[in-house]
Amino acid sequence: MTLYSGRIGKSSTFPCTVFQFLAPRCLCVILRSMLVVDVEASGTEPHKHSIVSIGALDLSNPTNRFYEECRIWDGAHIMEGALAVNGFTEEQITDPAKPSEADAVRAFLHWSEGLTERTLAGQNVSFDRDFIRYAAERAGHTDWPFAYRSIDTHTLCYMHMVHRGLKPPVANRRSALDLDAVLNYCGIPMEPTPHNALTGALSHAEVISRLLYGRKLLPEFEEFEIPWRLG
Repeated sequence: MTLYSGRIGKSSTFPCTVFQFLAPRCLCVILRSMLVVDVEASGTEPHKHSIVSIGALDLSNPTNRFYEECRIWDGAHIMEGALAVNGFTEEQITDPAKPSEADAVRAFLHWSEGLTERTLAGQNVSFDRDFIRYAAERAGHTDWPFAYRSIDTHTLCYMHMVHRGLKPPVANRRSALDLDAVLNYCGIPMEPTPHNALTGALSHAEVISRLLYGRKLLPEFEEFEIPWRLG
């Protein structure tokens, strides 16, 4: 897949593929528009747990961001372990003063309508997509705008490591490239604990930019160098 073109030396022109940025000689990069999203939830199963926050940004215009917190839907289950990760208390996610899950997902869908492209992207983004889809169905939203095709940072990182001749980590006979491992590989610190959905979306967007384009994206991560560019 050709992403952009560049020139080596004085005469030879070449197309730069996804991974040819490892030799940073291209003169320009046009960031693809994609919707980088992160969802924090009251548990891990979208049919019985609820969204508690949604964070997102447009990769091609990363100042265009979305963040909303909400209360869980009536009857939603709560996992203590999930709250330990996202830092919300049971009182906060049941606060009647907060928008409902339905209001939050409607606001997110409305925000997404302004994007040039709405291909979802993130770390294990099927989790986020499924939670948004279930929330949209509970809200009575029948015009589902997103596809199953998505961009997953796990896969991007796995491919990047293989291309560089590195062996992706494995544990229990399956990939061990969790979010912390991906962030570490890209030279980005782990997300704060606890964290919200926007900090997650920002981390995912920075990862995508570094893996796909070999460049930094957000001012929040400017101080952190890209490891494979060092030396």
